[in-house]
Amino acid sequence: MPEQHAEPKDHSTARSLLRLWPYVKPVRKRLFTAALVGIVASCAGLVIPLVLKWMVDGPVAERDLGGVWLGALYLLLLGLSEAALFGVRRWLVARPLAGVEAAMRADLYRHLQRLPVAFHDRWPSGQLLSRATTDLMLLRMFLAFPLTFLLVNGTTILVGCVILLMQQWTLGLVLLAPVVPLAIVCLVFETKFSIVARRAQDQVGDLTTVVEESVLGIRIIKGFGRHRSQTRAFRALSEQLRGTELGKARLLATLWAVNTMVPELAIGAALVLGTVQVADGGLSAGTLVAFLSTALALRWPIESIGFLLAMSQESATATERFFEVMDVAEEKDAPAVADGSVRRDADADADADADRGMVFEGVEFRYPDADPASAPVLSRIDLNIRPGETMALVGATGSGKTTLTALVPRLYEATAGRITLDGRDITAMPRQELRELVSVAFEEPTLFSATVGENILMGAEGAGEDALHRALSVAQADFVHDLPRGIDTQVGEQGLSLSGGQRQRLALARAVLGRPRFLVLDDPLSALDVHTEALVEAALRQVLRETTAIVVAHRPSTVMLADRVALLSGGRITAVGTHQELLRGSAEYAWLMSGADSGADAFAVDTRTGPPGGGAPAGPPDGDASPGPSADDHLVPDVPAEKGSTR
Repeated sequence: MPEQHAEPKDHSTARSLLRLWPYVKPVRKRLFTAALVGIVASCAGLVIPLVLKWMVDGPVAERDLGGVWLGALYLLLLGLSEAALFGVRRWLVARPLAGVEAAMRADLYRHLQRLPVAFHDRWPSGQLLSRATTDLMLLRMFLAFPLTFLLVNGTTILVGCVILLMQQWTLGLVLLAPVVPLAIVCLVFETKFSIVARRAQDQVGDLTTVVEESVLGIRIIKGFGRHRSQTRAFRALSEQLRGTELGKARLLATLWAVNTMVPELAIGAALVLGTVQVADGGLSAGTLVAFLSTALALRWPIESIGFLLAMSQESATATERFFEVMDVAEEKDAPAVADGSVRRDADADADADADRGMVFEGVEFRYPDADPASAPVLSRIDLNIRPGETMALVGATGSGKTTLTALVPRLYEATAGRITLDGRDITAMPRQELRELVSVAFEEPTLFSATVGENILMGAEGAGEDALHRALSVAQADFVHDLPRGIDTQVGEQGLSLSGGQRQRLALARAVLGRPRFLVLDDPLSALDVHTEALVEAALRQVLRETTAIVVAHRPSTVMLADRVALLSGGRITAVGTHQELLRGSAEYAWLMSGADSGADAFAVDTRTGPPGGGAPAGPPDGDASPGPSADDHLVPDVPAEKGSTR
């Protein structure tokens, strides 16, 4: 299970929130100024009881009407000053904290682009989306309000207690008696609330994932009439979240009730004792009024502790969730060599010419979350694709073809062995340089909510209009000119406004746009009809003459684009040769090219566990290594020889 569902780590709320300091540091002056203004505004409210004491013991007792009006003016000025200062505080924090939120969101997005594909395989997109939206909104709200008012209210309570003790220390002690039990209640609340808050925020991420999947998969839901079952699943998650939020509300309500009731009881006790002292003449009426007014002024700072602690705890949880992603190591490039080349050992230097092209040497791969004792997905892959050569990669479903091609642009890192491009180890190349050398097109094409032109130009930044039209021509994607706005037409989210074949052709155009030195094509023609496929293949042959390519193929027509074919079985290369050579010498290859379902099933393996018995799959039931003339004469089109093909 991904780490986003982990329980809260064993550290304090303050320690979690301190991790925000690098983002807060650039705006610290405005925040400190806002806190200072808030403290002054809050303390101005504590002066009001002192004015009341002067009025009661002075002008009121002496029936001085002018003094009463003067006191009223003082109270009015204090109230206006308090309101103005709080307005200034809000103005001071609004703009910089919006910038802090934007900076954190930009850093998170930038970091996600640099994380390995294996990370994105494990983490649901809804969890990442909730961290970039809901969690960062909570942090902005915390920095704008709870953070400041924890300091402001704490200072206000401290100053107020000093004023109370100075006015009448015996009554002050009565009011301070609940401090210890309230502190214990707050500590218990923080522990319980942190668990519930984390659960709620994780459930929001799960709910976001379901909504996103339902929107993207709306055609499947409607096509199979599964809207009711999807609604039930969504309702179940919503009920879980509702229950968790009610649990949070119960905890907060309990704390609020305790924080309200205990101070009220203390104020009531102080009122009774103070009234007795006034009656006995030991305390002036003005002092009692000031004392009680100060105590009442402290009610909100004390009662708000629960609310502020709850928001602080939610913000600490949001901080943990944010840094859970930010702490994941990014893809790292090897240190650059001074002369710009890759250091090689003496033996490698001797065979430098032999290493040109795309070379796999003892490559193995196991997914990061796989059992270390399990068989690797790819094992001992040795393959040499010569410069300018096209190699077709053929194998049964689950044999590891897509995984092998994903290792070339380092979407995944090989567990063992190495891959070289023109003699350079790809792990010693900067990823930016590697991905400029290698262009890819996947079987499942991904388009973005942008124009047709912008989607294609992702394949080569800065490519001109001529290159764009050439790429469209190679991919037989001239249909774009018939779209409402041509290449400036918005294709919509995931490109769902286009057919599967159209999306695949645009993805192929993107791959060939920059005339890449190395080309990796993962069955890029699977969604095309036979006529369009033939046209694309004819144009693609011209591109393949200029590059070194590896092409995942399932059909004989795609295989015929290649100079040689590599058969991948059970995570191993079991045969390499021309199409005709493998037809004659490999029973498995012959069965795969024949399209017989029984043959394909016979050689399908689980890439996580390897082939049964650890060896290569057995041949077809009759054990005949030669399937007869039909596989060669009827399934393979008679096309002119290209690029040194032996046909």
